Amino acid sequence: MNAENRLREKFGEKIKIEKPNEKRIYVTCDKDDLEEIVKFIFRDMDARYIVATGLQNFDNFEILYHFGIDEEGKVLSVRVYLDKDKPEVKSLTHIIPGIAWIEREIWELLGINFVGHPNLKHLLLPEDWPEGNYPLRKY
Repeated sequence: MNAENRLREKFGEKIKIEKPNEKRIYVTCDKDDLEEIVKFIFRDMDARYIVATGLQNFDNFEILYHFGIDEEGKVLSVRVYLDKDKPEVKSLTHIIPGIAWIEREIWELLGINFVGHPNLKHLLLPEDWPEGNYPLRKY
């Protein structure tokens, strides 16, 4: 069974799937379901974590977690939208240890809080950078 069908079978109405082309799959979910979905993709589907990206939209923030489904030659991105006034989501470091640095970078540059991150401190900016000043935010 391919990745798209496995996700539909496992999560049903919890997810929305978009396929802009044959090599890309976008899965949108609620932030409360993110941990369960990423754990399934990473551990049960043996997907390769690539990177995560954070974005600020007009009325929210979003994070895309990108995975390689190598046996199908596809990139699968899990999208979660976050509240513009309190952008936060659970850290996924306990599932994917290698995600720690990108969570720190997204927090530092966009101000998205990763709840439960084991080491949420400055990575790129100096330690004396003004609190609440996020360089990539469009104020």
